[in-house]
Amino acid sequence: MSDEGVDESKRATLRRFAAIGAASPLARLDAGGEGDSDAPGGIAGYVAATPGAHFSKIRDDLQLGTGETQHHLRELERRGVVERRKDGDYTRFFPADRFSEFEQVALGYLRRETPRGMIVTLLRDPAATAGDLADRLAVSTPTISKYAAELDTAGLLSRADGYAVEQPETLLLLLVRYADSFDADTAALAAEADAIVQYDP
Repeated sequence: MSDEGVDESKRATLRRFAAIGAASPLARLDAGGEGDSDAPGGIAGYVAATPGAHFSKIRDDLQLGTGETQHHLRELERRGVVERRKDGDYTRFFPADRFSEFEQVALGYLRRETPRGMIVTLLRDPAATAGDLADRLAVSTPTISKYAAELDTAGLLSRADGYAVEQPETLLLLLVRYADSFDADTAALAAEADAIVQYDP
């Protein structure tokens, strides 16, 4: 593929996310503001569609350079379009003033495959055990225990009597609203959401 083809692909990706951002009630007006560059609007749209994405994912998915991404994110923060949250080794980005602290923490964990899989499984089957989770997610039981402890500390999971999702309505809403930015299993959960909400154990 030629360099021109790569540039066109990058430009198309940025414009697609810029359009998402412009159509979103969460996005500020005039997210660009830097000449003819599509990058600021593309980043703002990407963050609106993929809240909780970390720096490297934004950079890679939008096919931007590290310095370019850092520059535009700083400018978007300065202008009150996006905000950041430190999450261990990650720096995650959100539309500014949109999510509560709990929701930001939740989205950080939902952006990780195993914790998200645990929450999705427990929303579908509240009686699932650590062994059930390990089998369904194809990971070890110690891995489940490790993440369960983290989720408990973060306030997303209770381990008082088995495993129980905390604030399940909020977590389900986040998963359904941003299903397209997660994976196929989350998209399937979104299709089942009505039945899950109506479920009375």
